[in-house]
Amino acid sequence: QAPLVESGGGLVQPGGSLRLSCTASGFTFDSSAVGWFRQAPGHEREEISCISSASDPRTVYADSVKGRFTISRDNGKNTVYLQMNSLRPEDTAVYYCATDVLWECGGGGVVSSEELEVWGQGTLVTVSS
Repeated sequence: QAPLVESGGGLVQPGGSLRLSCTASGFTFDSSAVGWFRQAPGHEREEISCISSASDPRTVYADSVKGRFTISRDNGKNTVYLQMNSLRPEDTAVYYCATDVLWECGGGGVVSSEELEVWGQGTLVTVSS
């Protein structure tokens, strides 16, 4: 099984909501930052949100999702969530979560978001009427 497993994707109408889950398998990531990324066909991967470690749960959002998406974590369930509201057709993409013990949400870590070691397989979100 992949170390990170995303779920919750699907087809939703514009204006609708979805909640994505990212669950770690075989390890705990409460001491690591976790990020959500997305990649639409023909586009580069975009970092859309991250949350820092459980001891200091700061959050960061890309301008494209700020005010609509909310990231959170439940360390008891070893899961990070992405609540997505007011979805738009341009939110259609494969959504991935990723983590790395050397990464800091918002910058300043040893590695950048381009170098994260642990990724999930992705979950497809389609926003269409």
